[in-house]
Parts: sequence; C-alpha cells; structure tokens
Amino acid sequence: MEALNSSRVSSGRYVREFEKRFASLVGVKESVALSTGTDADTAALAVLYDFGAKRGDEVIVPALSFVATGNAVLQAGLTPVFVDIDRYTLNIDPEKIEEAITDRTKAIMPVHLMGKPAEMDSIMRIAKRRGLYVIEDAAEAHGAVYKGRNIGTIGDMAAYSLYVAHIITTIEGGIVTTDREDFAEILRSLRSHGRACKCESCVLNISSGYCHKRFKSGDGSDIRFQFERIGYSAKMNELEAAVGLGNLDIFEEILSKKRRNLLSMIDKFQGFRQYLYTVNEEAYEKIGPHGFPIILKEGAPFTRNQLVDCMEKAGIDTRNLFLSMPTQCPGFGFLGYKLGEFPVAEYMGNCGMHIGVHQDIGEREIDYIMGTVSGFLERYT
Repeated sequence: MEALNSSRVSSGRYVREFEKRFASLVGVKESVALSTGTDADTAALAVLYDFGAKRGDEVIVPALSFVATGNAVLQAGLTPVFVDIDRYTLNIDPEKIEEAITDRTKAIMPVHLMGKPAEMDSIMRIAKRRGLYVIEDAAEAHGAVYKGRNIGTIGDMAAYSLYVAHIITTIEGGIVTTDREDFAEILRSLRSHGRACKCESCVLNISSGYCHKRFKSGDGSDIRFQFERIGYSAKMNELEAAVGLGNLDIFEEILSKKRRNLLSMIDKFQGFRQYLYTVNEEAYEKIGPHGFPIILKEGAPFTRNQLVDCMEKAGIDTRNLFLSMPTQCPGFGFLGYKLGEFPVAEYMGNCGMHIGVHQDIGEREIDYIMGTVSGFLERYT
C-alpha cells in the first residue's frame, strides 16, 4: 500500500531497498533487480560485451535445465555450447567441460538444478585456468550453500529467479548478485535500454526526479537519453519489490520448513532405491529446497508416465524434470545437435520428474506421498 500511495510505481526506492537487502542476505556487495529470472541471466551475460565478448561468442551450459538457461544465452546474442550432466547431481559434469571449450568460449554458466549446488570448485578451477567468467544460474538455489559459501557468492555473478514458485518471490522478477561494482553499474544500464546516466534519479527511474547531469554532455543534449550499449527493457517495478521485501521478512521461516520437508523426503525415499532414486545432500552442502526430484532407474518395470498417472490420481501434483535443451527442445534444433549426444540429460527428460516441498505441507502429507509411491511399486513389481 505504501508503494501504491507513493504514486511512483515504476522502478524506484523500494526496488533499491530490495536490492540492498537481497545483497546482504546472500553476502555480496551488489545486487541488481530485473523483471524476470531469464532477464537476470541475459543481462549478466550481456555484461561480458564490456569486457571483450563479441556477438556469437560461446557460453558453456548444462544440457539439462529449464529452457530459460539456453534462451537467455541466445537473447544475449551469444551461442550456447551444451555439456551433459552427472546423473546423480543433475548438474553439469565438470569432467566434460574442458573438451567443450574453444577459443570463442567466454563463460561457463553452471545451473544449481533443483537447488543442489553444482561442483563449483572444479568449475572455478577450469575457469581460472582458461580465463573464463563464471555466471551461476541460481534460479532455484535460494538458500543453497556449498562448502561454507552461499550460492551466489562463488562465481563472478549469479542470476536468481524471483518467480512465484521460488522461496523469495516478487511474483515475477529476477536479480543478479556480484561483488564487482563495475558489473553492477553495467547491469543497471542494461536493464534500462543501455542508458548512459547513472545518477540516482535515472537509476531509480523516477520520472519527476531531477537529473543533475541533464544538459551537461558536450553537445548540450540530455544525457538521460544517451545510450552506451545495446540494452533491454527489464526493470523491476515498485509493487513487485514491495512483495519481495515482504518475502525477505519471512525467508528464513519458509527456508527452514522447505528444507525440513526436503530432507524428510530424501530420507524416506531410500526405501524405494531398487527402482527409483533422488538427489542426496552431501556433508559439505545445503540444498536450496526448490523441489524433490524422482528418477526411474534403468530397467524399472514401469514407466514414468504410469507413476505420474498414479500420483496425479492421488492428488499429488507432478512436473517433468525438464528436458535436454539441445536435443529434446525443438527450438534449439537450428544449433545442429543430434539426439543421443547428451544421453544423461536425455534420460532425465524421459525418466525424471519432480514434486513440491512447499512450506505448507508436513509429515502427514509426506507420509501420504510415500504411501502412494509404495502402493504403486507393490502393484507394478
């Protein structure tokens, strides 16, 4: 209501407050809010043009992810180079990254799928050795920790989704975190069409505010309408930021409940490991509890669709575990990849699914889910 009553509902002071609080939560110096998580990925990649990248240069990404990861690389004017995943972490396989690097590679974008941290030590070593940037796709990794470090603080930048399905939400939205002030300044330009002016009024897009740089360019023109780079229209608005600020107030509570559910489900799911498996949480990490993946083991005497049908009839909502972007998503067909090039990602596209770990479910609901799966296995095995 305060945001509405301010009469300034486009990007403004509430957005800046949300950015500061999000940066503090993650543990970085800067964060820049955008209109979607895909825009966050895209803008983070577009920063690289200020540091020598050229249109068509390559970014290494995992073959398995929500399609936004691949879309963002293309939207930034770069070329995605896909690498297969590890079947037990669901994340990019570090052992396959090196062979995908060429003289046009500029960055690696690991995805922390389902909130499970990617193998960042190996990825950072490769990036340092080959002079590459690392941009974490942390869309689903709210609250995730890797070897004592918050996800979002390890690479050069990290891009989060703030979509309604995530722990911290602005309904729609995204945000990029970084410790580099120069990256943050470029991001603020990119989200506003590549605008040159960085003064408070223009950064906050307060149309009635005074721009102290107005008419101070060499030719007497208004610097607010000078644009230094190709940019986007990707600002967060004040109403979204207000929702985000409210979510930050209850973040720890939601995170705790969702982690409780996730860990309980991981533990109870071990009884099904003859035919089904899920990710495990290692001692050195904390999974950001976004969802609970379920993967059929090879040779299971039933199909994923049969299990999905059983769960849906029992009132348990399910989602597939994404697809191999380069070979199972027709939109990427122009890149020339062929089915079979990413066997693990493709297997997940055919045999993986996930269910929710929402904070409003508890042990009764978890036991119901496990009972449903158990009953299904008894019928089919």
